[in-house]
Amino acid sequence: MLIKIQKSENSGEICFTKNILEAAQLNVGDEVQVTIQNGRIIIETTTKTHKRADLKALLAQMPDDYQPEELDWGKPVGKEEW
Repeated sequence: MLIKIQKSENSGEICFTKNILEAAQLNVGDEVQVTIQNGRIIIETTTKTHKRADLKALLAQMPDDYQPEELDWGKPVGKEEW
């Protein structure tokens, strides 16, 4: 597939089609690793570091003597019913 390099202010940019992004499992805003090897531009996906939080593991890190502090948020200002 041929893709044209477009002018973007003082640099150039390449726009990937939706099909290419889906095939590479990439989304707009994802980071990629770009290297030059033997005159070729190599674009590689990076390992996604966003993992789903494990509630049990997070709670296991809390001290056994933890007591939540009660906060005074003031008097209701709307139609809250507490």
